[in-house]
Amino acid sequence: MKAIWNNAVLAESDDTVVVENNHYFPADSLNREYFEDSIAGTTCPWKGRASYYSVRVDGELNKDAAWYYPEPKEAAQQIKGRVAFWKGVQVTS
Repeated sequence: MKAIWNNAVLAESDDTVVVENNHYFPADSLNREYFEDSIAGTTCPWKGRASYYSVRVDGELNKDAAWYYPEPKEAAQQIKGRVAFWKGVQVTS
């Protein structure tokens, strides 16, 4: 699987975990040059507190386009250390 935005490959792995129709990529599969920490956060009742990354490619910013759960709840342990995407990031095989 590949996560692509603005013609850049943000992440690539054949080891994704699908939860709620989102592919969670291993953190070590990210091309870190495109990622910036975000102050955004949300809470999911069964997964826990999510943190976000913004993505910057060729000077264009996609704010809060990736999220992860630093300490997922017990029911979501399979996504610990993984990152998912939205906001126009294409996830394709």
